[in-house]
Amino acid sequence: MHHWIVNIFNQSVNMDTLITMWISMALLIVVSLLATRKLSIVPSKLQLVFEGIINYFSDITASNMGEREAKKHLPLLLTLFLFILTANLLGQLPWHLVHLAQGELASPNNDINMTAAMAIVVSIYYVFFGIKKKGFKFFLENFRVDGIMIALVDLLELFVRPFSLALRLFANIMAGEILVFTFLGMCAYLLPLPFMLFEIFVALVQALVFTLLATTYIALAVNHEEE
Repeated sequence: MHHWIVNIFNQSVNMDTLITMWISMALLIVVSLLATRKLSIVPSKLQLVFEGIINYFSDITASNMGEREAKKHLPLLLTLFLFILTANLLGQLPWHLVHLAQGELASPNNDINMTAAMAIVVSIYYVFFGIKKKGFKFFLENFRVDGIMIALVDLLELFVRPFSLALRLFANIMAGEILVFTFLGMCAYLLPLPFMLFEIFVALVQALVFTLLATTYIALAVNHEEE
């Protein structure tokens, strides 16, 4: 898919996905403010949804890295999940009705720059906390004299594996949008509906996969191996 490319300060920017990224952030901020505006012991439906999400990830992070570490990293993981989910669902709106000079509006995660940026944040984050927790032994904890090649591969994987998240998220979202757009061109009324419903499910799954794998990487970085 072609992007609406704008030159800003001698840098090429995909303005279409940049706009939908801003929209995603604005929607997330507004919904979060509404959910937390009037907190009550008897929660509203919106508060109940957010509490369910928070409790779900609290349990997962606590089981992976302990409650003390979980409290440190839960804000990042929740932000990743909610932003990715919002951005994925935003891609299901009929953006093709908005005519641009070139390209069309789409989910921010339809741009490899967006998913790669999140992967880089996760990579820097868990390497930083790994070093903070274990010192530079963090890079050598898998190093064994009897398996030097495997150790070097593991060391390389330390920096490479978050980018598999970026490619998986980008490829799934882009493929889904192309599929829906194709069927919209063939039959704009009934044929695309099953695929649009399926893409809503995919939007949730991809947000969950990205966040859970990020949780695993952080847990591996901050957990000490048992002697």
